[in-house]
Amino acid sequence: MAKIELGGETVTTYGSLPALDEKAPHFELIKSDLSIGTLDDFKGKRVILNIFPSIDTGVCATSVRNFNKRASELKDTVILCISRDLPFAQQRFVSDEELNQVVNLSDFRDRNFGKDYGVEILDGPFEGLLSRAVVVLDEDAKVIHSQQVPQIEDEPDYLAALKTLL
Repeated sequence: MAKIELGGETVTTYGSLPALDEKAPHFELIKSDLSIGTLDDFKGKRVILNIFPSIDTGVCATSVRNFNKRASELKDTVILCISRDLPFAQQRFVSDEELNQVVNLSDFRDRNFGKDYGVEILDGPFEGLLSRAVVVLDEDAKVIHSQQVPQIEDEPDYLAALKTLL
């Protein structure tokens, strides 16, 4: 279990992020068109998993904007924005903002991603949502970077995540 801060209070997550050099756990998440998206859909690409509580919060929205901006500069890399928001809310946000370099995926249906990746919040006001984290995978879906953001109110370390892909 990870201990993170939310509004000055300590909250816990279901587990820990996947370890460096470990193969990323398989996932099945819901895409904007309500079809299923899996890790296998991105075989052969480098993947940044931008994980957050809700697209309807300022810091989460900022992380999507920032990763969208940087995605256009990365070769053979896809950015997956993952939350438990409904796919309709995720799609509304990226459409309204004209963000076309990220892929939205939702863990609202079976909720296994939050457990398998150790990011489901177990207590506090965000209980049941995903914590803020970034996991970077190489072309073989092996973890090459991970960050559990210690305070949910903070943005992830974009530079540290992107450096692993340079």
